[in-house]
Amino acid sequence: MFDSPLSASAYDVLGVEPTTDEDSLRRAYRLRLRQTHPDTGGDAAVFVQVQRAWELVGTSAARAAYDRGHGFADAPAPEWAGWRAPARPADTRPKARSHGQPGGWRRERYLTLIREWAGRGVTIDDPYDPALVRSAPRDLRRMLADALAEEATARVVSELGMGYTVWHDVAAPVRGGTGDDKLDHIVLSPSGLYAVLSEDFGGPVGVRRGELTGDGVPGTPVADLLARMRVLARAAGVRFGGAVIVLPDDDLVQAVTDLGRVRGTPVVLVARGALSNVLRQGVPGARSIGGNEIFDIRTRLQQAVRFV
Repeated sequence: MFDSPLSASAYDVLGVEPTTDEDSLRRAYRLRLRQTHPDTGGDAAVFVQVQRAWELVGTSAARAAYDRGHGFADAPAPEWAGWRAPARPADTRPKARSHGQPGGWRRERYLTLIREWAGRGVTIDDPYDPALVRSAPRDLRRMLADALAEEATARVVSELGMGYTVWHDVAAPVRGGTGDDKLDHIVLSPSGLYAVLSEDFGGPVGVRRGELTGDGVPGTPVADLLARMRVLARAAGVRFGGAVIVLPDDDLVQAVTDLGRVRGTPVVLVARGALSNVLRQGVPGARSIGGNEIFDIRTRLQQAVRFV
């Protein structure tokens, strides 16, 4: 929740300045608990955020570590890795077949735009420095947050094994689109063929009439995903079994929400921690794939896929 470049800081959630004293911080926490408690008409997701914020800054030791790691202190934490892709331990188990670079397009755009925003002639020692990221405009922070979300989803899918094939950052230009239209991931599995959208809106997300809702949700993510699916389905001559939208665990009240059929396509909203189970068991209403059909679909996609 608070490790996202886009989400509010622990101090923002508690409604105080980072320089507030301990007594004021404690009073603010108790006030926010009362304001957000579900029994008094508050939002359950925000109530959880308030509790998590207090865990991060409620003691002197925890607060000092949080401040160093998130750019609220003069000295950065020496072991903190910023918003880089985490190092992965050696693992010899077979991985899913993977094509393309997850989050690569948005990473490159972020690095270009953060330097443009800083200004010509300004040297940026670390484009992922937490204080720099926190001060950047929302559209830049969103670019980085989405890249991180795509990388996190890719790590989950890679652990599913050799029976799965995944393509990342697949071009899917739609008429009247923005010029950067893409499918974050395409996953081919025995349970079905899925288009997967990885997002981080920086806060709680709900559903209304088959579409995502929330303060940080722009546009119509579900409708846009389905439109891009249709573009690639026509180009490759394949049929998707469903669509999966993956969000950070803390941003959803339920781990899995079945949106039913949206414009004829089964859609589920999934917390990242539940993604493996969903892809193994299948999206409700999706058709499983077996035998030579998997090889045929894989061949068609390999011939049709273009990366952004």
